[in-house]
Amino acid sequence: MAYQKNFSLLLFLLLHLAFILTPNANADGLELGFYKKTCPTVETIVQKITAAKISSAPSLAAALLRLHFHDCFVRIKGPYWPVPLGRRDGRVSIANESLTLPPFDNNIDKLKAIFASKGLSVKDLVVLSGGHTVGISHCSTIASRLYNFTGKGDTDPSLDDEYVPYLKSKCKPTDTTSLLEMDPGSVKTFDESYYTNVLKRRGLFGSDAALLTDYETRAYVKQQAQTQGSTFFKDFQESMVKMGRIGVLTGSAGEIRRHCNSIN
Repeated sequence: MAYQKNFSLLLFLLLHLAFILTPNANADGLELGFYKKTCPTVETIVQKITAAKISSAPSLAAALLRLHFHDCFVRIKGPYWPVPLGRRDGRVSIANESLTLPPFDNNIDKLKAIFASKGLSVKDLVVLSGGHTVGISHCSTIASRLYNFTGKGDTDPSLDDEYVPYLKSKCKPTDTTSLLEMDPGSVKTFDESYYTNVLKRRGLFGSDAALLTDYETRAYVKQQAQTQGSTFFKDFQESMVKMGRIGVLTGSAGEIRRHCNSIN
């Protein structure tokens, strides 16, 4: 409940600040310092409140990353980057459009195709997957990997044999409510340890394991795992900004919703 209250409060703040302060049409797209004339301190306000909320509820970091990821695909200890602002909400909301999001069990070819369809590169794919360094997931997302990978009651052979008993101790076959850390031991810290776990064949999702089946993505995983994430923060910043420019609506082409779950 505390998580839900904090998350709802944060969304309320962000949405209403945007609704109150958004200037007229910005047909050229997103830009840095979008509110510098109408409210010069808005970014500082949002940054401070977001940092305070995440400090008291660290899982919010993963939720906000996922929220941004979902929004862009359908229509923070960690890196910092200037965020181009001015993105508006769409006036169409169709549940089935969520099917365009990359499934957690896709193979590398399907993942590459989905990212390419949004103008994102193979590097963007492996970099943005690093967002799994924070956050949690339900046991239901890996049930088939553990107990029925090919429909014969087997386990995904791409999982580390020594890691499987641990996962099974946490998740029984019919468990749909228990939670698992996506990056065990580092779930509250945005760092490169995700890549270390993937290299050890301990990525939680099939899509994590898929990164080891392609030369380019495997090379990046290995580089970050063996160099303490030498370029990860820089790369993540660049890919997040790039993703933020997918399907941008500006000016009269979109709106700032008064309520995030429905159009105005």
